[in-house]
Amino acid sequence: MKKALLILFSSFLLHTAFTQKGMLSVGGRTTVSLFNDGGTNNFGTGLGGQFRLQFAENINSDWFFDYLTSDIGTVGTRTDYHIGWNVLYYPYLAKDEKGNMKNSFLKPYIVAGHCFDYTQFKANQDLSNFAERWSSAVQAGIGTHLNLSRKLDLTFMSQYMFHLGTHIESRQDGNLLILTKEKGASLEGHLLITVGLNYKIGKLW
Repeated sequence: MKKALLILFSSFLLHTAFTQKGMLSVGGRTTVSLFNDGGTNNFGTGLGGQFRLQFAENINSDWFFDYLTSDIGTVGTRTDYHIGWNVLYYPYLAKDEKGNMKNSFLKPYIVAGHCFDYTQFKANQDLSNFAERWSSAVQAGIGTHLNLSRKLDLTFMSQYMFHLGTHIESRQDGNLLILTKEKGASLEGHLLITVGLNYKIGKLW
C-alpha cells in the first residue's frame, strides 16, 4: 500500500513538473471599489500593479498592489492600500484537433486569494483629524483574459473582498469630519472591478 501511494505521489510530482509553464508576466491595473463601508461614497478608484507566475496550464498566480481613494462627503478622504495574491484557475483550455494548446482570444478563469489592507480616513482641512486600521481579507470572483497577442493580454476581473478588522465609522457634520473607531473586529465587504494590461516576459523554468 505504501509503495502504491509513493508511486502515485511520484507520478503526480513528475506530471506537475512537466506541465508547469513557469511563465512570468508583469502589468498595471486600475480598480473600482463598490459599496465601501464606513460612511464613504459608494465607490473608490485607484491604480496598481501586479506580476503573474503560472505554475501549470490551468493554474496561474497573481501578486498585486492597489492604491484606492474615495471621498467622505466633501470633508474627507478614505485611502486603501491592498497587497496580496490570487490563484487563477482556468476551467476550460482550448485545444486543437491534435490535443495541443491553442492561444485562444478569450480565456475565462475563477479566482480566489488573500490580501492585507491598510486604510486611512482623513479630514481634508485638518490633517490631525484621522483614523487608521490594518485588516486582513479574502477575496473570490471571476475574470477573463483577452489575448491581444502571444505576449500581451487585457484582463477583466470582478471579485468580492471580505475584510476582518477594526470598524471605523465616518460621517460629515457640516464642515467637520466625525470619525469613530469601534472596539473589536468586524467583517466588512466590497466589490472590486479590475481592468489590467499584462505582458509576458518569459519562462523562469
